[in-house]
Amino acid sequence: MSTERAVRAAEFALRHRRAFGFGWLLVLVLGGAVAVAGLDRLDQSFTASGGPGHRANQAIQERYGNGAAVAPLVAVVTWPAATDVRDTETARRFAAAVGRAAGPGARTVSYADTGDPGFLGADGRTAYALVYPGAGKPDLAGLTAVEEAAGTLRAGLRSALPEARTEVTGVLPLQHDSAEAGPGPVALAAKAACALGLLLLPALAFRSPLGTVAPLLLAGATSVGALVLVEAVAGFTEISFVVVYLVPVTALVLAVHRWGQPPETAARSAVTAGAAGAAACAALALFPAAFLRSVGIAGLAVWALSTATTLTLAPLLRPTRPAKTAARTGSPRTATAGRVRRPRAATGPLAATAGRVPGPLAATAGRGRWPRVLPAVLGLLPLVLLAGAAPLLRVGNPEAHTLVASGPAREGLDRLTAAGLPSGVLNPLEVLVPEGADAAAVAARVARVPGVLLAAAPQAAGWRRGGAALVVVVPEAEPMTPGGAATLTSVRAALAAAFPDAGHPEAAPGPGSRDGVTGAAAVTPLVGGSGVVDRDLVDGVYGLLPYAVPAAALVAFGLLAARAGAGVAARAVCGGVLAAVGSAGALTVLWQWGPPGTGAVTGWVPLVVGTFAFCVSIDRSVALAAGGPGWAGPVAAGAGASAVLAAGIGPQVELALLVSGFAMAVLLDAVTGGRPGRPVPEVRPVPRSSLQLV
Repeated sequence: MSTERAVRAAEFALRHRRAFGFGWLLVLVLGGAVAVAGLDRLDQSFTASGGPGHRANQAIQERYGNGAAVAPLVAVVTWPAATDVRDTETARRFAAAVGRAAGPGARTVSYADTGDPGFLGADGRTAYALVYPGAGKPDLAGLTAVEEAAGTLRAGLRSALPEARTEVTGVLPLQHDSAEAGPGPVALAAKAACALGLLLLPALAFRSPLGTVAPLLLAGATSVGALVLVEAVAGFTEISFVVVYLVPVTALVLAVHRWGQPPETAARSAVTAGAAGAAACAALALFPAAFLRSVGIAGLAVWALSTATTLTLAPLLRPTRPAKTAARTGSPRTATAGRVRRPRAATGPLAATAGRVPGPLAATAGRGRWPRVLPAVLGLLPLVLLAGAAPLLRVGNPEAHTLVASGPAREGLDRLTAAGLPSGVLNPLEVLVPEGADAAAVAARVARVPGVLLAAAPQAAGWRRGGAALVVVVPEAEPMTPGGAATLTSVRAALAAAFPDAGHPEAAPGPGSRDGVTGAAAVTPLVGGSGVVDRDLVDGVYGLLPYAVPAAALVAFGLLAARAGAGVAARAVCGGVLAAVGSAGALTVLWQWGPPGTGAVTGWVPLVVGTFAFCVSIDRSVALAAGGPGWAGPVAAGAGASAVLAAGIGPQVELALLVSGFAMAVLLDAVTGGRPGRPVPEVRPVPRSSLQLV
């Protein structure tokens, strides 16, 4: 859509304000109901599709109905000092209590089932059991069921073993306890201050109640419409639930930013930035990874709806119609005056191209004032430094000890570590051994892998289905740590060496043997578990980023260069990519290296935050090139940061990771790129005599 068509669309909306107003009201009301009802169409597993770990977890889930991508519960018992933890009767009593309390359909394994000392603590009094509840599926309902099962298991063990100290811990119970703890007084005060800031900042910037309400209405209509579109697409392809976090925050920042611009500037930048941003997101959606496809489709929907609301809803909310007056003079700034104003000259490295910008932005690009070289360098320096930290990002769930500071689940974790047991117990691997293979031999081979605490092949019926069997592997280190990642790699390598002909089309099914492992040579055991999801993200998603990011950047650059000139395109795209990479570096510095010491950043968070940072930076750069005010970007950034911090401040580490990433992305973009230009000096007309010209 050209600029002229954009202006005509806004004028058409004004002429039919009742119809458009009623239509957007239906979008808000009915669309909101449809969006809420359709959330279950989104993939709620938060896992990457297509990787070997994901395929293994799907196979385990289909055959056994639990486990796989869901980390198990860990039941911990500490016996009185006089009790022999290796005694057969003591071990069986603990196993029986765990089995009864776990409920029907659960899979449990402990020292009584395997005789492996890896289930016993070094203190001689502590033992643990792994419990996979029967309802544990890798979606929101399944995770909630596992959290509820933890309370039932804890109560059952304390009733069955009154003389012992029993605790229940695990990744999900630790996360549940952090949510139950709630924010303290200081956090509540900070949340209230941020919520107040969300209302006061636009009110002070726009100096009217309408300036507070209108951006929220624009953001609401954009969010609802985008979510409805995304859920419609989810009927044809897998879309991750993470888009629910990306859509509203991006819509809010774009809405505040565009409301702060003059009407014609907003229309020009909305069309240009919307086309470039939508094309870049579409390029991401073409890559064969669920997370990239999800954020790409969500970004495309947000750009489309944001452009539509800017052209057809924003004019209805503005009190005046400046478009016709501005159109006669060619500029909204020259419509008011008999005074002659000198256009702002471009400075800096792109000055040579600023006056030659072709396309719809040509009328306004010359009025943008590029920052001086030194302020620009100083502003970009933090982003460059943070971008340098991005490659050191470690993808994975935060380490267990950082999830919550206190609570029943933390007491169980502390009991484990005090007994000399490693935290890798919380994230065991599950090896699906195919029919005909010797599960015990597979377990024995894996047990010799460095970094493996134990590997066992339980004989209980819950661990053997249809001739296949499950082998439980407990690593010493958590999967997001370098040691845990190395252990997973070594386990897979050991299994590949034991089944050398597996996966080759010419290998005929039949018995084979190598190093004591016998079975079908054409099928390799599959390695699943909650820890393999992180490796799938690194290999299957982050491995595509070196190709996906340049592809999206090139598409955006091509469209922007055609509509706004190469200089504007280079500035916008480079700034967007730098903002996306810098936000990942900020997460690394703040969380992975900073005081929280999470050791890793939840895998999907940098993808969502990076997409958001790219979209916000593109919109701000194009708006400045179109002649928009420099203060609009910082105001939008402040509103977005206030909104996410008001919603996310609290003890939940993963939510804090997400909202801090959003906040840092918009604040970094505001600091490095949102500086307003200097005021335009007022000058008198110059008589055109040759003497005065000399």
